Amino acid sequence: MKFPSVFRTAAPMRFDIKPRYYDPVKEEIDQRTSRIKRELQAEGLIKDGDDELGSYGGGIRGSFSQYRGIKERSSPNIFASTAMIRTFIFLILLGSIFGYVYLGPVIFEYMLYVALLIGAVYFFFRLKPKKKNE
Repeated sequence: MKFPSVFRTAAPMRFDIKPRYYDPVKEEIDQRTSRIKRELQAEGLIKDGDDELGSYGGGIRGSFSQYRGIKERSSPNIFASTAMIRTFIFLILLGSIFGYVYLGPVIFEYMLYVALLIGAVYFFFRLKPKKKNE
């Protein structure tokens, strides 16, 4: 079971090797089909532009028709980003360590007052009724 972490840990590198395989029968079939295509093109039975890619064109065209683009966030919330939350936690920890070194245990009281003030301001603006023209 993995415990939640504030920092990202590196994943181990995976070894993935794709072996090369030579199939002489397939090679011979490819050479024969290309030779037959050239002969049919020389006789005029097949057009020069006829390739196997023509059959894939419709599928590719259809798959891009559903593209809508990258969706924008509906409400730009600064606390929605994981990186911002990590940054705030890091700054709070760093401030508490340096504050404890320079001011002593009284820094935790100050940090509690600051947190209560920030919480009060947040709830004031959150509970304040919105104007009708906005």
